[in-house]
Amino acid sequence: MKRCIALIAFAAIALAMTSCSTEIKKYAWVLGTASPENTVTGIFAEAFAANVDSLSDGRLKVRVYHNSLLGGDTELIESCQCGDIPFVVQNTAPEVSYMKRLCLFDLPCVFDSLEALHRVLDSDGFMDRVNQIYNDAGFSLLAMADQNFRVMTSNRMISDMSGFKGIKIRTMENSYHMDFWNAVGASPTPMAFAELYVGLEQHTVDAQENPYEVICSNAFYEVQDYVIDTRHLPHLLALVVNKEFLDGLDADDRYIVEHAAAIARDTARKQSLMRAQSRIDEIVSSGTAIVPVSAEMRKEMREASSALYDKIRSVVDDDELFSSYISQ
Repeated sequence: MKRCIALIAFAAIALAMTSCSTEIKKYAWVLGTASPENTVTGIFAEAFAANVDSLSDGRLKVRVYHNSLLGGDTELIESCQCGDIPFVVQNTAPEVSYMKRLCLFDLPCVFDSLEALHRVLDSDGFMDRVNQIYNDAGFSLLAMADQNFRVMTSNRMISDMSGFKGIKIRTMENSYHMDFWNAVGASPTPMAFAELYVGLEQHTVDAQENPYEVICSNAFYEVQDYVIDTRHLPHLLALVVNKEFLDGLDADDRYIVEHAAAIARDTARKQSLMRAQSRIDEIVSSGTAIVPVSAEMRKEMREASSALYDKIRSVVDDDELFSSYISQ
């Protein structure tokens, strides 16, 4: 059903916005995201659309559909892969099912700061190697921003590794995420995101993990007593385009799309930093406590995950790419 909606939306936009004259052709394209507009994901998508419009003097338009209107993350990446919609902005975790080597970004406790993460992402050659993974699956990676780090919320005070033992934590349906929580002693439980607030409220699960942005936009602090500042994973956001679509653009339009993506990436990264602090302030003012995680505890979390590091290294099957990601 949502695949049909995507097709109808794409066709409707094209018919409504595309015009031809003897000199100028105007185009309108669709971008889908599963996130609300008032998130860094939404800002990333809207900034890309605005930049495409501005750089093309209004000749090219991108219509953004938020809130899973064209489908959830899985449906969106499938629709992009087969060319139903050209652009998607989403977290990299759901893409691992389609590009297994992207599990590189599921390595836990690699970075202590966003600055360290950005240095790696922006280093010479790194994104070219990552983009090859996307190319092999029929995509191109236009840009990568982030929604800061994922942290843990809990009804249990956790100040050392023993606090993780047995806690039932909701995770995405990503085996590497589940492996990490098992490694530190927790009990990971996949659950549909739409059911999570009620699951926390009714104690079906004891904890969950998401960026501060998501914690606040879904008011999880209303049903959780603590935020444990684990910062175990960066919540990476990929702006992805169907490769055949991108390759079919003329040189000028392709430059506009790629340049617009780079500007939008920088906008989203700045917003990520700014909004994280305001979200922390919102959580604290609600009465939910934020619990820092010591450098020693983070080291213990990473050491507990050593088998997962070996597993991901094997799947990535590119020692240079793997090493460049974990070397800061």
